[in-house]
Amino acid sequence: MQIERFNIEDLLLILPAKRQDHRGFFSETYRNDVLTTAGLRAEFIQDNHVYSAERGVLRGLHFQIPPRAQGKLVRCTRGAILDVAVDIRKGSPTYGHHVTVELSSANWRQLWVPPGFAHGYLTLEPHSEVIYKVTEYWAPTCERGIAWNDPGLAIDWGISAADVTMADKDRTHPRLADLEPAFYYDQRNS
Repeated sequence: MQIERFNIEDLLLILPAKRQDHRGFFSETYRNDVLTTAGLRAEFIQDNHVYSAERGVLRGLHFQIPPRAQGKLVRCTRGAILDVAVDIRKGSPTYGHHVTVELSSANWRQLWVPPGFAHGYLTLEPHSEVIYKVTEYWAPTCERGIAWNDPGLAIDWGISAADVTMADKDRTHPRLADLEPAFYYDQRNS
């Protein structure tokens, strides 16, 4: 299992090994010891599985505020997605910056999105399936979001707004600049 880091602290790209032969393949998609050594210290309490029928389905940008803040370990097991994580930790040197990564059944990569980040993704292929582990249960009273097309974030989704399919609730999220801060950067590594 390989681990790659981004220029935004605490996000991890995880590349599990995939051993294939004439029968199919075997892959360790989660290893606590390897991920703990890489700095991912999380207790996962639930797995979620999402299916999107069409290309252009956008889910996000979502997060949960304390006390029910949620970390996510995201992978795409069928099709492909553009996965996005936005740093929303006030005081972070990368506050408002984002990472985009293609996750697919072909590249087998995973993205660790810790609490303090908004998360969303866009399906790049029809019939895409995403499985993600979470560190906290869904809590509607703590659920929040940021506008997927916030000009201040300048995320290149690679699709026009007219071609996006999304839930009504995701059309009404505020811009990051209009949000009350819920996360503050831990300056332990400064």
